[in-house]
Amino acid sequence: MMKRTLRFAAGMLTSVSLNVIGQEAAAEPDLAQQLANPVASLISVPFQANFDFGIGVNDATRFTLNIQPVIPLSLNEEWNLIVRTIVPVIDAEAPAPGLGDAAGLGDTVQSFFFSPKKPVGGWILAAGPVALWPTATDSQLGGEKWGAGPTVLALKQHGPWTYGMLANHLWSYAGDEARGEVNATFLQPFVSYITATKTTFTLNSESTYDWVGDQWSVPLNFVIAQLFKIGNQPMQAFVGGRYYLEGPNGGPEWGIRFGLVMLFPK
Repeated sequence: MMKRTLRFAAGMLTSVSLNVIGQEAAAEPDLAQQLANPVASLISVPFQANFDFGIGVNDATRFTLNIQPVIPLSLNEEWNLIVRTIVPVIDAEAPAPGLGDAAGLGDTVQSFFFSPKKPVGGWILAAGPVALWPTATDSQLGGEKWGAGPTVLALKQHGPWTYGMLANHLWSYAGDEARGEVNATFLQPFVSYITATKTTFTLNSESTYDWVGDQWSVPLNFVIAQLFKIGNQPMQAFVGGRYYLEGPNGGPEWGIRFGLVMLFPK
């Protein structure tokens, strides 16, 4: 179940009247760069929709909408605290005969990054605790375990490029004793390129290693995102796809993701 709760997102442009940021880029030159930084001092609320296909003997489909608010808090002149929360809403077809479909909330993952306001040697660094909350409304959608562990981030921004790594590890410490223990490492290396028209191309992997089951899940994601405005409200829409380079037997084979990020710059 950890693989369902540790995923990130992308989005899709709609056909409404959009004011794409190109000529206005000079007014907000750093907004796309801030979006490429998971711990930027920028309030954002991403809505990430994911479809995974080819699950189990039923060749089932799973839909996951990750609601991912990012709230930065200024602690003092030198440090920020960035709270990143992932609340998944899931609709999963039965992967095998004898199992039913399931729909509802999944388990919530919440990270607390303490980050220096100034880069260290050109690198943006952050670290802190991460928590797993058993918020799933169906036993098929979560692990029914409480978990915690460390999370770290290191990234560098050079011109139009952003690259780095986000990682965390979760151990379960309480919950239903009949359910399997959680002992999972999440690794997200990423690289993105931002054009002059604020189109962002991102390649990343959201890999999870399950130490209990001795099993990797390695999806490779490619996402295209566009910054735009509706009136005075900046947003970013994105769309992309992924292929699972490795995963457990019966796991998904490929997927698509799309979404929208609401932005609230200071």
